[in-house]
Amino acid sequence: MNKQEKGLIVAELVETFNNNSFVYLADTDGLSATDTNIFRRLLFENGVSMRMVKNKLLKIAMDQSDKDFSELVTVLKGTTCVMTAENVKAPANSIKKFREKSDKPLLKGAWVDSSVFIGDDQLLALINLKSKEDLIGEVIGLLQSPAKNVISALQSNAGQKIAGLVKTLSERNN
Repeated sequence: MNKQEKGLIVAELVETFNNNSFVYLADTDGLSATDTNIFRRLLFENGVSMRMVKNKLLKIAMDQSDKDFSELVTVLKGTTCVMTAENVKAPANSIKKFREKSDKPLLKGAWVDSSVFIGDDQLLALINLKSKEDLIGEVIGLLQSPAKNVISALQSNAGQKIAGLVKTLSERNN
């Protein structure tokens, strides 16, 4: 690989890093060619793009990107593949699903919205992350809950009692 080809790879990686709010790094060392193809197919089905990258080029791209990947540089040893997707949990779920049949690939680390997860023991935490949409839905549900309780109380028999009390109180004030 010549210097120009390396420069193109670094530029593509920098663009990938700048356009994604999360990046996963995994170690696929020890997977057979067949298992690697099966893993790639699973990733493709889940909307995850995977790219094998030399650690030196990956480090250069991390340094040149707009994001702070300094903590992830420590995991750049051995074989490294970079994974990104539309859904933040898709790479973690794909790794977990594939590992039902194998002990590889191992999660080296992940960068999610400026939070860093280092080590394979963080896989479960990444799987359990709530997406922005999930959190917004929960907040809306919490905000709607008191209003729903008041409306249901007013619509029930207790609501008639409450309405009667409100009417009596308003008549007393007049």
